[in-house]
Amino acid sequence: MSPFRQRTRSKQPADLFAKLVVCGVLLLTPFAQGQDATSSHAQGTALTEELPNSFKLDVALVNVDALVTDEDGKVLSGLKAENFRILDDGVPQTIESFAPTSAPITVVILMEASGAAYGYFTAKGAEWASGFLDHLDEKDWVALVTYDMRTTVRVDFTHQRYKVRDALSALGPTSFNEANLYDALTETLEKLDGVKGRKSILLLSTGNNSLSKATMDEVQKQLRRTDAVLFCVGLAEAEFLRWGGTDSAYLQQKNALSSFARQTGGIALFPRFEGELPSIFRTVVSFLRNEYTLTFRLPQERRDGRFHRLKVEVVGLDGKPLVVTNEKGKQRRIKVFAREGYTATTSQAQ
Repeated sequence: MSPFRQRTRSKQPADLFAKLVVCGVLLLTPFAQGQDATSSHAQGTALTEELPNSFKLDVALVNVDALVTDEDGKVLSGLKAENFRILDDGVPQTIESFAPTSAPITVVILMEASGAAYGYFTAKGAEWASGFLDHLDEKDWVALVTYDMRTTVRVDFTHQRYKVRDALSALGPTSFNEANLYDALTETLEKLDGVKGRKSILLLSTGNNSLSKATMDEVQKQLRRTDAVLFCVGLAEAEFLRWGGTDSAYLQQKNALSSFARQTGGIALFPRFEGELPSIFRTVVSFLRNEYTLTFRLPQERRDGRFHRLKVEVVGLDGKPLVVTNEKGKQRRIKVFAREGYTATTSQAQ
C-alpha cells in the first residue's frame, strides 16, 4: 500500500494518487514495476506514526505558515505569538495556537519530464532535483512525482534519499512531448490536502503547459484551498536569455509560476547559472525550517465558502510595526512570506 495513501484522510477508494500509480503501470515505467509493496507498507506505517499533528481535521481552524525576514533576507527568529497580527479580509483574528517550526520537512519534488527538446529539460531537472536532496536531513520526508502528458508517482514519501536519486538517474526519454503542468499541480495539491502536518512542493518546470484538462482558473482555486507551500524553480531561464529574451509565451509562463508560488506563501526562482542552485536550494530549505505556524478559529458567520484575503503583520509589544536593525545599527524593513488567502469552508466545526 502506498505511503502517500497511508498519510491521507479516508476519502474514496479510487483516490487520485492511486490513479496516478495506475497510469505509471500502464506506461510500463521501471519505477512502477519495481515497487516493493512490503517495504512501502512499512514506510507508510512509520510515516503515519511519526508525522506531526499540527494539521487537525477541525474545519473551523485556519492554518497559516509565515516566514519573517528583514529586507536583506536575514531570517528573524525568536518571535512570540504577540509579535504577530493576522487580518482576515482586514478583520484582526485571535491567534489560537502558535509555534516555531520544529517538524521535519515534508516535500514533494514535482518535476517536468517530457520528451520535448529531446529530453534536455528532463535531464536538467533530474540533475537539479538530485542537488536539492543534498540539503535535506535524514528525518525529512521526500517524494518524487514527474509529469509529461500524465502524472506519475516515481517514489512515495520516504526518508531514504538514495531511492529518489536512483529514480532520477533512471529517468530516460519519453515518447510524450506534452507537459501538462496544470493537471500535475491540481492532482498533487488535491492529494496533499489529505496529508497531515506541514507540507510543500518543489516544482521544477519550464512553465510550459500544453494539453491540461485543468484550466488556469482551476489551478488558482486549488491553490486558494491548499495549506501546502509551493516553491517554483524555472528550468528554462538560461535558454530563454540565450535565445534573446523576447519570447512572450515564456514570459507568461514565468509569470504564472511566480503567481502560483506567491499565493501559497512560497517563492519562484529562475536561475541563470548552475552556480546559483546551492543558494537557491538553501533558501527553499531555510523557508521550510524557519517558518512560524499560526492558527485562528474561523467564526461560524465567516464559513461562507468565499475566498478570504489574509495579511500577516509583525508588531512589537506596543502593537506598532516591529523595528529591526542590522549589525551596523541600520534599520531594516521586515518582509513576511505567507499565503495570500484561503477559501473558507461551509462545513460546521467538528
